Amino acid sequence: MKTHILSVSKQVTRIDGELVVTEPKTKNSIRRVALSQQAVDILVREHEQHPDNPILFPSPRTGGYWSPDAVSRINRKLLEMAGIEEHVRFHDLRHTFATMALSSGVDAKTLSSMLGHFSVRFTLDTYTHITNEMQRGAAEKIGGFMETATAKPEPEPEPPDPPEESRCKVIPFERVG
Repeated sequence: MKTHILSVSKQVTRIDGELVVTEPKTKNSIRRVALSQQAVDILVREHEQHPDNPILFPSPRTGGYWSPDAVSRINRKLLEMAGIEEHVRFHDLRHTFATMALSSGVDAKTLSSMLGHFSVRFTLDTYTHITNEMQRGAAEKIGGFMETATAKPEPEPEPPDPPEESRCKVIPFERVG
C-alpha cells in the first residue's frame, strides 16, 4: 500500500532582499502530513506540467520559488475574481482549514499535528472559530445524551409464548414423588 505523506521540512523566506530556503521557524513546524488520494492526484498533475523542475509550484516568470509578496498579490486577485471584497490574508486560509476540519469531525490532536503546533490548546485557541452549524450540532448531541440520561426505562415487553409443539413439557412438582 502506498503512503501519501507530505514532508514539511523547509520554508522560503526573504532575507536581505533574496529568497532563501531555510528550516521552519519551530521544531514542531517540521512534520509529516497524510494526504488524501484526491490531493495526491492534484499534486501529480501539477508536477507533470514541469517534470524537470524539483519545485512543485515554480514561478512561471523565474522557474524558481514564489516570493511571499507574489503569493499575496495572487491571493488578492483571486479574492477579487471571486467577488470577495473584504481583506482576507493568505494566512487566513489556515484558520478556515482548521475550522472546517474540526466541523467535519477531524479530532483536535490530529489537526494540531497537521498544522505543526506544539499543543492542541494553541490550535484551538488560535486557529479555530466556532460556526453556527458547530453550535447547533453540539446542542443536538447534548440534547441527545441528556434525553437518554434522564429517560425512564421502558418495561421490557413479555416475550410471546412459543408455539404449542415447541414448548417444553413442565412436570408439576406436586405430582412428583
